[in-house]
Amino acid sequence: MEKPYIVDQKFEKESTLAIGEYEHCVFKNCQFESEDFKNFQFVDCTFESCNLSLVKLSGASLQKVHFKDCKMQGLRFEACNPFLFEVSFDTCVLNLSSFYQIKGKKTKFSGCTLHEVDFTEADFTEATFDDCDLAGALFDQSNVSKADFRSAFNYVIHPSLNQIKKAKFSQDGLAGLLQGFDIHIS
Repeated sequence: MEKPYIVDQKFEKESTLAIGEYEHCVFKNCQFESEDFKNFQFVDCTFESCNLSLVKLSGASLQKVHFKDCKMQGLRFEACNPFLFEVSFDTCVLNLSSFYQIKGKKTKFSGCTLHEVDFTEADFTEATFDDCDLAGALFDQSNVSKADFRSAFNYVIHPSLNQIKKAKFSQDGLAGLLQGFDIHIS
C-alpha cells in the first residue's frame, strides 16, 4: 500500500496523523506526545507550538524541518532516516533528547533549552547555539568545529575529547571548556 502524499496543508490542534509523506505542511498547536512517526516523511515542513515529546522517530525522514516553540523532550533523533536529514529549532525545549552520531552540520538552535541532551559522536560542524541553555548536555567525541557557542551557556565541552577547532566561544563560556582540567577560575 502506497503512503499518501500530502502537500501545502495546514494542520491545527491535531493529535494524530496518518502515515504518509508531508511536504510544505504546517503543524500548529498539535499534541503529538508519544505518537509513532515510524517511516513518516516530512519535507520543508514547520511545526509550531506543538508537543512532540517522546514521539517515536524510527525511520522518520526529517528534511528541512523547522520547529518553533515546541516541546520535544526525550526524542531520539538518531532513529531518523539519515538521508538529507536537516532540522532547525527556535525556542524549543529538547531536554533529554539524543543526537547520538547525527550529522547535523549547520544546524541552528536559537533560544532552546537543551538540558542533558546527548551529542555523543555527533557532527555539528558550523552549528549555531544562539542563546541556548546546555546544562548537562553531553559532548563526547563530538565535532563542533566552527560552531558558534558565543551566546550559549551552561555547557561543558572537553577540548581533549571533542573536535572544537575554530569554534566560537565568549569569555564568559571559557569555564565550560576548562572544567574537565580540574582548575579553578575566579
